[in-house]
Amino acid sequence: MAFTLQDYEESANSIKELRKGHELPEIAIICGSGLGGLAESLEGDVLSVNYEKIPGFVGSTAHGHAGELVFGKLSGKNVVCMKGRFHCYEGYSVHVATFPIRVFKLLGVKIVIVTNAAGGLNPDFNVGDLMLISDHYAHAGMAGLNALIGPNIDDFGPRFPAISDAYTPRLRELFAECYLTNTHLKDEKNLVVHEGVYGMVTGPCYETRVECRALLKLGCDAVGMSTVPEVVVAKHCGLEVLAVSLITNRAVLTKEPSSLDIARAKLNNEPIERKVENFANHEEVMEVANARALDLQTLVKSFLGKI
Repeated sequence: MAFTLQDYEESANSIKELRKGHELPEIAIICGSGLGGLAESLEGDVLSVNYEKIPGFVGSTAHGHAGELVFGKLSGKNVVCMKGRFHCYEGYSVHVATFPIRVFKLLGVKIVIVTNAAGGLNPDFNVGDLMLISDHYAHAGMAGLNALIGPNIDDFGPRFPAISDAYTPRLRELFAECYLTNTHLKDEKNLVVHEGVYGMVTGPCYETRVECRALLKLGCDAVGMSTVPEVVVAKHCGLEVLAVSLITNRAVLTKEPSSLDIARAKLNNEPIERKVENFANHEEVMEVANARALDLQTLVKSFLGKI
């Protein structure tokens, strides 16, 4: 069921009451798996609020997602961090998953920064690299899992918004400048930043081999289970968006060996060569996210200082 303008206003007003007498955020940061450390670096009058205390917000059940809003300052900017997002794979509707975005709009947020952990499809990407998202492909969104389905709320945006420039070019360029001028991250920490297309699947299972090959052929460089619904709603609201993926694993693209070929080899007493493959798992995702978290935080802080 879609929400009404009054639902979003109730949530925004409850947050305004909690922040009464203090500045409201101008930038919202959605922290992906293992990337909640950004919230730990907020300064000033920091306030943490559990999601369950905010009307319309729900609990975050994914491992690595704390489930709270944290208000404070980062690089001199008034910021709110979502320590954990809501996913459709948790059983939430796409409207629930994107509910906070419109609340942020009512609070006065102008820019949304979205981070996520993603699997690398592009063969040039390595674990630990970052990818600036320039575009997305979401088959689920085109097939009906679109956050804008339902009655349009004209107070937020038009019935048929254009999404072609959802990932704001000026913000991507500014982030790229911050990376290219940080010799410590580039040369000493060996951080590599790419730009590419994010493919969204609903999860919670990781993708099959053929699904990964299909996404790669469709132009996707990385794949994950979030981000697109929030970005679509943010664009509908007129918000600027910067989205960054941390490549936490490499997708398995190769075909499985033929069972018939293996059976023939066994019957003919011929040697059988089996490749050792690494399949995606959440422990690996969290390990890489934690290892690169400080580097991403450094770039985000630098980026905020230049806005």
